[in-house]
Amino acid sequence: MSDPAISAHGLRKSYGSLEAVKGIDFEVEAGEVFGLLGPNGAGKTTTVEILEGLRPRSGGEVTVLGFDPERQKQALKDRIGVCLQATNLPDKIKVHEALELFGSFYTKRVDGDALLRRLQLWEKREAGYATLSGGQKQRLALALALINDPQMLFLDEPTTGLDPQVRLEIRDLVEELRAEKRTILMTTHYIEEAERLCDRVAIIDDGVIIAIGSPRELQEKSATQSSIDISLGQALPPGELPAWPEAIRTIVSEDRRRISVSSSRAAKTLVEMIKSIDGQGLEIDDVHLNRPTLEDVFIELTGKRLRD
Repeated sequence: MSDPAISAHGLRKSYGSLEAVKGIDFEVEAGEVFGLLGPNGAGKTTTVEILEGLRPRSGGEVTVLGFDPERQKQALKDRIGVCLQATNLPDKIKVHEALELFGSFYTKRVDGDALLRRLQLWEKREAGYATLSGGQKQRLALALALINDPQMLFLDEPTTGLDPQVRLEIRDLVEELRAEKRTILMTTHYIEEAERLCDRVAIIDDGVIIAIGSPRELQEKSATQSSIDISLGQALPPGELPAWPEAIRTIVSEDRRRISVSSSRAAKTLVEMIKSIDGQGLEIDDVHLNRPTLEDVFIELTGKRLRD
């Protein structure tokens, strides 16, 4: 196996008596999209800034692409791209001028014109920064992060404050970057964004990582039960229902044409339910399988909503 793109062991950061990051451990594999989720003040921004080389750590060992971000800042800077939640540029700087300026910071750069076309900014290349919409400003921020053709991208709340249509556009761009096998570490306040984009997520609260895994793994570990709702074309015959495996609670409607089951292993329960119903010669009109969301897991673990 190749070395991890990010390795953090015992990472700590203190501000006087305040310990913002309390000895966290995690790794990010090359080509992985990794999400850091946590409420405001949890320590995720401090963690990301340490990884980017913007903030010194108080303790622990950290490498990013094989470099120590505190001691090898220049070598690391050439290989990463950073897209902040809010990028503030001079109002009068033109789009192409901003790209040329940022390109001059690196030893390697890609074709800026091609990048503007890819990010749907070509027609705005002569426009001043102040005239851009929120979505255009965020696409420009992504262009600035990609000008050096980075191996790794850090995306801090890349879609916060944008309207739903622009959020979808930015997410599609992130999925394109993911398909290019770039390593991406992102923070987000949108649970559905993490579920859609991230291979794995770490939930951080009060300076410690309290859970880590793929969205599906975290959902399966949740104490919140999955539910199965089945609508039938005919009423169930009278009598007791079978004891379906892993079923915790079963509710049948008064007309006996709807069955709702809570289960600890919904997929297994659903298969047996369908076999049983089919064996009775009944038709199934509709099936809904509802799993715990990542939001459910987050609230269960932290007692907070993500935007708290």
